[in-house]
Amino acid sequence: MIYLPNSAPPTLQGDLVGAVMLATLLYFEAVCAAAFSPAAISPVGAKTYRDLRRHTAPSLQANELDSDAVVKYGSAVAIQMAAITATFGALDVATDAALGGPLPWQAVTALFWGLSLKSRVFSPLDNARPDLNKAVEGEKTRGFNDRTMPSWTPPGVTFPIMWVLIVGPLRAYSSTLVWEATGGHLLNPVLLCIMLHLSIGDTWNTVNNVERRLGAAVPGVACVWASVLFAATQYSSVSPLAGQLLGLTAIWITVAGLLIADTWRVNSAESGSKWEGEPLYPYKGDVTTRFWFES
Repeated sequence: MIYLPNSAPPTLQGDLVGAVMLATLLYFEAVCAAAFSPAAISPVGAKTYRDLRRHTAPSLQANELDSDAVVKYGSAVAIQMAAITATFGALDVATDAALGGPLPWQAVTALFWGLSLKSRVFSPLDNARPDLNKAVEGEKTRGFNDRTMPSWTPPGVTFPIMWVLIVGPLRAYSSTLVWEATGGHLLNPVLLCIMLHLSIGDTWNTVNNVERRLGAAVPGVACVWASVLFAATQYSSVSPLAGQLLGLTAIWITVAGLLIADTWRVNSAESGSKWEGEPLYPYKGDVTTRFWFES
């Protein structure tokens, strides 16, 4: 069954939620100013990349939109959402039959913490993550140190701490609050909002870490950022505290988004006044987007 909460249309509620969103936007503006300054680029890395691009990269005009990739990105999100929706519905039916009621709240918290880290199991795309051990040691791995990184890149150990120990628990606890406020049903449109956020994030992971489309990753991470703000507003409509907690994760995603944008800038080439960086969309080339079940 699909639970529809008896409440007013979703709106941004709570002064703290508004303050978090405003702080995020101000932080975004401030870090943009610092990160995109000329001093933020590593001269040696930028020069090396420019020299490489002059000999190997096609001109910007030759980069044709990879429409097949765009369709598959959208389809991947839709397929993942359909699989999660079916799973939530099945869990509701199973727990009602076996327990005569909803899951214990501890199990729900564990479920959403696990989904925060492993929602990619529902994605039809290759969603291999960076190797955390290599990232912590500063070694080359998917999406980290496999490209020229901005000078202000946080230490590798920062990423597992943030995603596993801070962002994951905030998502899990806020989702548990929503689950309780909406009658103990997993299958309801408010909880599906965070699953949409995770599905978009998983698809973005393919773009950035697997396919290494540095340009397309920039608008992709903006979609991830927008989706968490949307989910936070929906959470706030049924539980102001849940909206506030989930809204806090937008601050870290802002930092991650700025890092992605500046990484694209650092790895782009300049030739006189002509910008020859990788375009901000997926283009046809050596990379092919495939579902895992394709040959």
